[in-house]
Amino acid sequence: MIFRRLRAQGVLGINSRNAELIATYNSRHLYPLVDDKLRTKQLAREHGVPAPELYGSLSTIHDIHQFPEIVAGREQFVVKPANGSGGDGILVFDGHRDGRFRLCTGLQVSWDDLAHHLANTLNGQYSLGGHPDRVMIEYRVVFDPVFDAVSYLGVPDIRVIVFRGFPAMAMVRLPTRASHGKANLHQGAVGVAIDIATGCTTRGVLNNDVVTQHPDTGAELGGLQVPEWQKIMLMAARCYELTGLGYLGVDIVLDVRKGPLMLELNARPGLNIQIANGEGIVGRLREIQKFAGDGPGAEARVAFSTAAFCRTEAA
Repeated sequence: MIFRRLRAQGVLGINSRNAELIATYNSRHLYPLVDDKLRTKQLAREHGVPAPELYGSLSTIHDIHQFPEIVAGREQFVVKPANGSGGDGILVFDGHRDGRFRLCTGLQVSWDDLAHHLANTLNGQYSLGGHPDRVMIEYRVVFDPVFDAVSYLGVPDIRVIVFRGFPAMAMVRLPTRASHGKANLHQGAVGVAIDIATGCTTRGVLNNDVVTQHPDTGAELGGLQVPEWQKIMLMAARCYELTGLGYLGVDIVLDVRKGPLMLELNARPGLNIQIANGEGIVGRLREIQKFAGDGPGAEARVAFSTAAFCRTEAA
């Protein structure tokens, strides 16, 4: 009974997502383009999609000794597994001196402990499937102050679901104390819907419950205008050409100096974005199917989504 009601309301379930979208529109041979963040970053550079600068990478245990040289002269940087997921294995640094490395939380890490973490990452502790991995060292995003009042410690990110190159639904994921500063809904971050037409936040969700205020700061979640929204929409749309994936989650961060940056891509985006928006996504996907035709350009796709999915009312 509940399943039928949700289906009638256009709510996409995991089985339908897997069978009707991922299996149909996402060829498996394309998955490495998004699962391997080093390959994603290379594609972004080739297609002119802005992304955080890569300072260097490590491929073997022997490469670990190169790490101090890579970060020399850089106070802030991020260390992450190239094939990680869910934010696991990511370390964000604020500075270092005399073999001591300071995390953004203020915790001090010794070189021996950091080298151990790098070795574990290379051995696949955080990778999809536990396979040997690589380590990325990249630019640390300094997030735009628009989200200062509704974020705890970490970097908020914007998730846009893109179907056949059309932005279909969007939200911003806001770190909390419970999520340990990570923008991951499954770890306790808040998801807040964004009106695709205006770039304005509406309602939020925390652990599947609708919320109107950030749990740590108490600030209102709705009514925030996301800067450079049209640029963000166009960037998300262009990731279709970048990967060839027809059903895609695009994660974008707002840097105070560099503007929108593509953080990573997901070939199997989650479904909680529907809860945040208070709307099933199936109806939007059907509208896109009617219009997609022979494949309009990115600008035309963004214009369609902006007009078709306008929700100026706050839910």
